[in-house]
Amino acid sequence: MIGPETTSRTALVTGASRGIGRATAVALAELGHQVAFCYSSDADGAAGTVAAVEAVGGKALAVCADVSDRASIESMFTEVEGAFGPVTILVNNAGITRDGLMMRMSDDNWSSVLDTNLTGAFQTIRRATPAMMKARWGRIVNVSSVGGQAGSAGQANYAAAKAGLLGLSRSVARELGSRHITCNVVAPGPIVTAMTEGMPDAWREKAEAAVPLGRFGTPDEVAAAIAFLCTDAAAYITGALLPVDGGLGMGH
Repeated sequence: MIGPETTSRTALVTGASRGIGRATAVALAELGHQVAFCYSSDADGAAGTVAAVEAVGGKALAVCADVSDRASIESMFTEVEGAFGPVTILVNNAGITRDGLMMRMSDDNWSSVLDTNLTGAFQTIRRATPAMMKARWGRIVNVSSVGGQAGSAGQANYAAAKAGLLGLSRSVARELGSRHITCNVVAPGPIVTAMTEGMPDAWREKAEAAVPLGRFGTPDEVAAAIAFLCTDAAAYITGALLPVDGGLGMGH
């Protein structure tokens, strides 16, 4: 665990009702930050995240929001700022999948994934930037995927959106670096989640065999990488792609 920061800040994590998002909210709370997060529909999961943050002595605020909708993003930021103050740590973790072969993929399944996974990140960054510029300090971490670099059959929409986060992040890093605002990407590989736990044993064995470390990662391991990039210790890291994938993506 990384030690507490000397300054408590307001962090916002999108898509944090479970998994990597929840683990990230807890990790940031352990650093001493007050943590707001959004969720799309899982109110019970959101309550679980609040409880997990409070269990480590942190303060949490759950907001129901749709990151693909600009008005919803504005409402979310207004609520967070009213409760905790300006957001200077932003983690874009919210994402959806609408899998299918490219030649059969509907326009709606393409656009909904791009709107949530890529455009949503752009919109939250744009909304958070003025406060970070005023503070002359900021941390932005966008959660991508090993599939964004390697591609993934049946996930042209998802892979395109996750790859797009890298170009977005590096452009933001160049634009905002002079204001001491960093923007980085964390790219998880296979992670233990409710979805992967429900997959057939044969699928899991094949996936694990492809990973040089021979196992799936955990949400806590991804959250640790995200949390580090949000610290003062990471002040000289920006525009970086940090894989947390057990070596699966080496060479990409």
